[in-house]
Amino acid sequence: MPLSNFPQIGEIDENGTTFEENALIKAKFVNERTGISTLADDSGLEIKAMGGKPGINSARFMGENTDYKIKNAKILDNLKFVPDSERQACFVCAIAICFNKNNYQIATGVIKGMIAGEIRGNGGFGYDPIFLVPEYQKTFGELDENIKNKISHRAIALIKTEEIIKNHLTF
Repeated sequence: MPLSNFPQIGEIDENGTTFEENALIKAKFVNERTGISTLADDSGLEIKAMGGKPGINSARFMGENTDYKIKNAKILDNLKFVPDSERQACFVCAIAICFNKNNYQIATGVIKGMIAGEIRGNGGFGYDPIFLVPEYQKTFGELDENIKNKISHRAIALIKTEEIIKNHLTF
């Protein structure tokens, strides 16, 4: 059931300092108000040459309503003098599973890559057109959606989440 089925919950203050903390804040908040086991995620892009930014503020980088074309262009501008060998980045996804107030777990997925020298591809969303996957020499914006959905940070976290849920349901 999506969160939109519970409009009374309102906004959740993501005030954690890590992806894991923010995912857990959201999962616990919804679980406490609904009594339903809850999954919540937090994800974003970390760029080594930018000190890990945009990080947990990926969605809010340069303002929440700023178009990602502008955000991507700003990142590329920030890195224009950074050599390829120092453009390491990773996408991180943390998924918190809250079964009840005292029973929760977190699964984290990470995919390492590089920041491309230019915006490439029209697929995906957000920072996908600048995140280069070295094994494929393509950005997430260029990769076939089926491949991206198998190797992404979300895919990795979801595989771990599935295992946690299976173990939880085993009696």
